[in-house]
Amino acid sequence: MKLTTCPHEKEVRQLMARGQWPAACTTELRAHVDACRACGDLVLVAEAFQQARAESLAAARPVSPALLLWRAQLRRRNAAVERIGRPLLGAQIFAFAVVLAAAVGFAGFEAHSGASWATWSFWREWLAQLPHSAASQWANLSSGPLAASGWNWMLPAFVLATLALLGGAAVYLATDKR
Repeated sequence: MKLTTCPHEKEVRQLMARGQWPAACTTELRAHVDACRACGDLVLVAEAFQQARAESLAAARPVSPALLLWRAQLRRRNAAVERIGRPLLGAQIFAFAVVLAAAVGFAGFEAHSGASWATWSFWREWLAQLPHSAASQWANLSSGPLAASGWNWMLPAFVLATLALLGGAAVYLATDKR
C-alpha cells in the first residue's frame, strides 16, 4: 500500500474548498484528476459532501428573524397576562366570599328578628299556596300583585340574584384563557 500523496492534491483541495472546481482549473489538472486515483477520490468525496450540504440547507428553510422576534414578544406578553390574571382570580374569589357572607348575614339577621319566612311552616304553606296564588296574582298585573301579597322583597332579591349571576358570567368570560 502506498502512503505517499499526490503533488496535485493540495491544489485540487483548494479549488474544491473555494467552490471553483472544475470551472477554474486547467485542462491538464482535469486530465490529472481523471488519471490519478487519490485526486479522483478526493473530488468524488468532496462533491458528495457539498451536494449533501446544499440539500440540507435547502431543506432547513431558516425562519426569518422578524418571525422569531414576534414569537418571543408574544410569549412574553402571554406570560405577563398570566401573571396579571392570578390576582384577578383572588379578587373574584374574595368578592364571591363577601357576597355570600352578606347574604348569609342578611338571612341570619332576618331569621333572628322574627321574620316569618325563616320557619319551615311558612315554606310548607307557601309552597302549597303557590300554584293557586300565582295564577290569581299574575292574572291581574295592574293591581300590583307583589305589593298586595307581601312579596315586595322578592323582586329586588330576584334582580340582585340576576345581576350577580350575569356579573359573574361576564367576569368569567372576560378573564377566560383562550
